[in-house]
Amino acid sequence: MFFDATPKIFELARKLRMQTTPAEEHLWNYLSKNQLGVRFKRQHPINKFIADFYCHPLKLVIEIDGGIHNDAEQKEYDIGRSEELEKFGITVIRFTNDEVINDSETVLKKIKSVIARAPFSSLKGKS
Repeated sequence: MFFDATPKIFELARKLRMQTTPAEEHLWNYLSKNQLGVRFKRQHPINKFIADFYCHPLKLVIEIDGGIHNDAEQKEYDIGRSEELEKFGITVIRFTNDEVINDSETVLKKIKSVIARAPFSSLKGKS
């Protein structure tokens, strides 16, 4: 579930859980308590990364990107990061802060669509 994450990554994830962004907090209101039929964890360590939200049974990461992610160098890093996570069989979907805050309905539809298409549908609802 953690793909060899180090204690340092676990500590950083713990700190990040105490400093959530408004967009992360907003989406967490929909993802927490199995509201979509699957359990998500926030600021979850995966190898050398920390996923904003992670559903282990579906191997699904949801990332929320702020304005810094528009920077060309950051975009390149994000692509590489997603590729590394995909090597673990993890699907990564991304949304902007603006999408989460101003178009939550569309964001939730996209997440629900990914959940519905997940190959491990028999695991849904289990954590």
